[in-house]
Amino acid sequence: MVRVAIDTNGLYTTQAGVARYIRGLIKGIHKLNVSKLQLSEVAWTVENFSFRQPQRALKTLYRELVWAKLIAPRIVFRRGVGVFHSAADCLIMPPGVRHVATLHDLAVMRHPERFRPWHKRSARKCLERLHKVDRVICISQFTADEALALLKLPHHKLEVIYNGCEFHPDEGSPAELPPPCRVPCEYFLFVGSLEPGKNLALLNQVYSLAEKKGIKLPALVIVGVRWAGLEKEGRPPESWHYLGRQLDPVLVYLFRRALALVFPSKYEGFGLPVVEAMALGCPVICSPVASLPEVGGDAAFFTELNAGAYLQAMQNIARNSSLREELIRRGFDHSSKFSWKRCATETIDVYGRP
Repeated sequence: MVRVAIDTNGLYTTQAGVARYIRGLIKGIHKLNVSKLQLSEVAWTVENFSFRQPQRALKTLYRELVWAKLIAPRIVFRRGVGVFHSAADCLIMPPGVRHVATLHDLAVMRHPERFRPWHKRSARKCLERLHKVDRVICISQFTADEALALLKLPHHKLEVIYNGCEFHPDEGSPAELPPPCRVPCEYFLFVGSLEPGKNLALLNQVYSLAEKKGIKLPALVIVGVRWAGLEKEGRPPESWHYLGRQLDPVLVYLFRRALALVFPSKYEGFGLPVVEAMALGCPVICSPVASLPEVGGDAAFFTELNAGAYLQAMQNIARNSSLREELIRRGFDHSSKFSWKRCATETIDVYGRP
């Protein structure tokens, strides 16, 4: 019997892709029902989703300086854990415990301007610890290439294991729920954390350009948190509808009815909304940057990262039903490659390697 512990702190600190990764991986492992593996979770189970200060900072300080350094290693030692999986930030483990870590991206090194000083210092320390772990799981080949180039991690430590998809056919038919407010009959969809790297500002430029040219674009429905953080990016167009964070059944409803997911992100370690949209029959418009060519494959509509190119792409999909149907067909085929069952199977294989 191999005792494996997974760090699940990400479930209590973020509602973005890292949390979806942790939930999906654990669900996938439980579904496999591996008899020789005993799985447990390790976390300080205090939520820290609010951005109100100083409460957020104080909780972060305790989690990183006290719990992670002093309490977590003791918990792992007392449980007799053989393999510890740092699923988000790389923790410090006692000697004798095989340590696997997941590297989601290197945005803190590629785009340090997006992060606060404390976050940058903390993230860099976590990245330095990756040199001491036994294996590093990278969620895309792009992330693995970044790890080789920027962290100089040895190639033999790296394992590429793609994320799964919450709406994969293996997961059964997902529940669907209309949003709590009215949405237009025809709309494009944006799903993301609304931080500058997700590049909602570019879509503001797109709608401004369309207005100048006398082009009436369908509305944009926006799902994400921290709308207040976009105040510096200009006044949003009147045709935008901000829904805030929504539960998965509402996302299912929105994906299935959108003209397309518009995803102008500047940098992604994976890009879960791309695969989730495809799995639900929603075409994807994005740019060939970072991991997106790899994750979007031949099913995404790739366009240059500028307002003119996105305006043209959005018009093409809105007007050309044959193009849209072809993208939907390709999307179903492509997204079927990304399941949490496959992710869990490959991750368990890494746990067992010397």
